[in-house]
Amino acid sequence: MEHRKLIIIGSGPAGLTAAIYASRAGLDPLVISGLEPGGQLMLTSDVDNFPGFPEGIQGPELMQRMRAQAERFGATMLDKDISNVEFGQRPFTIEAEGQKYSADAVILATGASAKWLGIESETRLRGKGVSSCATCDGFFFRGKEIAVVGGGDTALEEATFLTRFASKVYLIHRRDELSGSKAMQDKAFANDKIEILWNKTVEEVQGESKVEGVRLKDTVTGKMSDLNVEGLFVAIGHKPNTDIFATQPGIARDKMGYLVTHDDTKTDIPGVFVAGDVFDHRYRQAVTAAGSGCKAALDAEKWLESGEAEIEAEQPAEALQTT
Repeated sequence: MEHRKLIIIGSGPAGLTAAIYASRAGLDPLVISGLEPGGQLMLTSDVDNFPGFPEGIQGPELMQRMRAQAERFGATMLDKDISNVEFGQRPFTIEAEGQKYSADAVILATGASAKWLGIESETRLRGKGVSSCATCDGFFFRGKEIAVVGGGDTALEEATFLTRFASKVYLIHRRDELSGSKAMQDKAFANDKIEILWNKTVEEVQGESKVEGVRLKDTVTGKMSDLNVEGLFVAIGHKPNTDIFATQPGIARDKMGYLVTHDDTKTDIPGVFVAGDVFDHRYRQAVTAAGSGCKAALDAEKWLESGEAEIEAEQPAEALQTT
């Protein structure tokens, strides 16, 4: 079994930033990146809000550069999916496609995935007018008519934010009432740029190389109609990638499935740290994920240097979880 001082699970902005800092600290980290390395930025075309790129940068290129930077300082990348973790005894063990690895410390940076509608045209036009992040992509729709799918707080926040840029925002909701908070509903109702389309579902995103419209189905009458828009924002929520940690004592999750931390990056298991969208359901930005990756790496370095890893290793498994 290959052993490392530190294993980082996840290769989005949080995981790769953690890898950069950990490598420079001489921790020789192993990054288990998954079969789709790079996180959600791999689905983002233009990134204009990441510091240091005044002309903007493509999401996949940004992630490739971050990966190359981590490898330059000595991080090892493993493009495999994890199948099991065991944090109940030391050293910690992580299994990836039949191979087991052990570590004194672990950083969990598995991120979160946007929930999508699940239609072919949505997938084909993702990054070409279809988006799940208004903060990331709203700027590109200045003066255009666009649509937002959803009826909860996320959709209402996205729609309201997008009115800063778009000339018109259609909020497409499958029911005849919204599920978001009253405050957010009042704000949307009062905004002249927002028009709510009740009892509608998106059946198809129209266009070949870019979004040119959406085909809607009335959930009451079954009638089909077309809506001419140049962008579609899917705002039906995110799902944190935490299922594999659900059975680990000391790894707490909130009611939405996000990991719970204290002191920024720490879990209730000494030596297990958290970074990025896997616990942050508020900001969900590349730069904030990168910042938390930096914090997690620094905390892991400090913990390993303190000698606590050796002390913890001498304790029985049931003592690993703090109270």
